[in-house]
Amino acid sequence: MHNIFTSSPFAHNNSSVQKVMLQVQLAALPALVVHLLLFGYGIVIQWVLAVATALLVEYVMLKMRGRPLLPNMIDFSALITVTGLVFCIPPESPWWVVVSGSAFALVFGKHLYGGLGYNPFNPAMLGYAFLLLSFPAQMTQWTLPTELTGLHRPFWETFQVIFFGITQEPYIYTGATPLSLMRSGLHEGVSAVNVMMSPVLGSGWFGLNAWAWVNIAFFVGGLYLLLTRTIRWQYPVGFLGALIITAWFFHTLNPDVYAPVSFHLLAGGTMLAAFFIITDPVSSSTTPYGRLLYAAGIGVLVYVIRNWGTFPDGIAFAILLMNIAVPLIDRYTQPRVVGHSR
Repeated sequence: MHNIFTSSPFAHNNSSVQKVMLQVQLAALPALVVHLLLFGYGIVIQWVLAVATALLVEYVMLKMRGRPLLPNMIDFSALITVTGLVFCIPPESPWWVVVSGSAFALVFGKHLYGGLGYNPFNPAMLGYAFLLLSFPAQMTQWTLPTELTGLHRPFWETFQVIFFGITQEPYIYTGATPLSLMRSGLHEGVSAVNVMMSPVLGSGWFGLNAWAWVNIAFFVGGLYLLLTRTIRWQYPVGFLGALIITAWFFHTLNPDVYAPVSFHLLAGGTMLAAFFIITDPVSSSTTPYGRLLYAAGIGVLVYVIRNWGTFPDGIAFAILLMNIAVPLIDRYTQPRVVGHSR
């Protein structure tokens, strides 16, 4: 009997783009539930709007590009993009904010580069950066958690706010996020220690604010992704490690000016970025050392932008900047081929 050899690869598994995307979507459910409990029904309405926009954009762009609708419309890549974007948008922002952001992310972040697998930039963060630059007023007023307002807006009232701008007075439902509060407090000469004593930063379940609990929920979902090997460990380790070291160094240097490590880990979109955004295999580095370097670069840039940049949270811009550096990182971090000298 003769042995028949075929070309590599010889190892196979049952993984697919669709299965990976569904795993990521499943891992985001804890954060969705926590977000719903603490910030109300806005995120559900925004998510439905984003998904409807994604389906329409995918259909139109695939038709314009002459590509088949199946399996492209059911690979769930667009679903992951808009889900990541929705978590970055204020829950009760006008409907056209999430619609325009989702459309921009998919058209300019995905299809104009040739579709899934060819985009150099993370589509969700491209859409988020577009919204930050285009609609800063709508993107900076976040729905306050129920623990601060003592009110939980009904679904129909939330629907009216998002679609028609109708709100019940004299209740105040929106305000600054912890990152915005820290920035404004430091600019007014208040020490970081005193800002941390604000009710916005300390009230809530077990003394943690709503944004901290959403980050914890993302962390739990991220652990699930690591355990199922859906994402590579280098991404969260590199990103969180660099952010922790940088925040620790500056806080030790001057605790009155620089917030502690815990603040940076549990504020803004830190855990969302660590486990769900920077782990995008298309727009990130493809080598083992490259992934660590890529993620660490994002961690340092996030800290730099948060402290000295224009925007309170620099995750979108940090990721897009490191997306640009990916080809260079991959070039100089190629692993040694077995049997060849360096």
